[in-house]
Amino acid sequence: MTCLRNLANYDTPHIRIPLPRARQAAVLVALFVGRHGDLYVLLNRRASTLRTYAGDTALPGGKVEPGDKTIEDTAIGLPIDKRKVPLLCVLPPFLARNSLIVTPVVVLVLDKSIQPILAPAEVASMFSHPLHAFLSTTSPFSNEPEAVEVAYHTFFDFPWNGPSPPAFSPDFHFNHELHQDKERSRLEPRSMSRTHSFLTGREAGGTKPVFGLTAAMLIEVARIGYAREPEFEVQPPNAPSGEERIVWALRREGAFRKAFEDEGRWENVKAILDGLLLRLWRERKEKERAARTRRSGGLKSRL
Repeated sequence: MTCLRNLANYDTPHIRIPLPRARQAAVLVALFVGRHGDLYVLLNRRASTLRTYAGDTALPGGKVEPGDKTIEDTAIGLPIDKRKVPLLCVLPPFLARNSLIVTPVVVLVLDKSIQPILAPAEVASMFSHPLHAFLSTTSPFSNEPEAVEVAYHTFFDFPWNGPSPPAFSPDFHFNHELHQDKERSRLEPRSMSRTHSFLTGREAGGTKPVFGLTAAMLIEVARIGYAREPEFEVQPPNAPSGEERIVWALRREGAFRKAFEDEGRWENVKAILDGLLLRLWRERKEKERAARTRRSGGLKSRL
């Protein structure tokens, strides 16, 4: 299948960002081929008794454990026969709301006799969803009442709390180049970020839609696999990149700073993050200038 070949050939970008081990996690994007040749992804419904994200629809996974040698070990959790569950690819990390850096690990389940082991204290149930549906605004569940009464795909835009760019604070050093742009950046609109939601077709039974971080990861897996863009705009114009969001969070959020301090790396990491923020700021400004040039060129041609 072309989708599987694209995922297997995906070259994970080199991660230039230092990450604290204590704030890293991984999720398993377990794909399998359905009866009609379509790819499906395994999802779970988190137990209602969990302290965080209770009842949410999520991908299996967890935080990095001391014995984990690779991020794949973290995602899979148990020893497996890689001939029956081969690794397809590892995606760049995503930032979670609870100050975790989460890496999606994509595998293909070839042996359909494998039965997942559910921990009742953590997982209420498991089910599957067609992967291609994360690129669509049309419900794959045409016979479900929700497919008629409620939109299959929805999204919500919210202000990003990072630089717009850039944000300034007394404890954060920017060089003269950044300070020159201070007043203008205050007058610009805040950067917006977007979160997506997809119905599962199981809402009548209490299952929540696929939303937020899980939806973002599966949109990206589907984009890579099917080599096409979704039917919807993934992020609004001028939205921060995933790298920008992670670098800003690492530099500003207390949980990350403490993790780096516990590792004895904070002072060195802080300098690296400051440099990355400056580079990302310059790249963003260059893109803005290029976009303005294209717009002005198009206006002149119409005149």
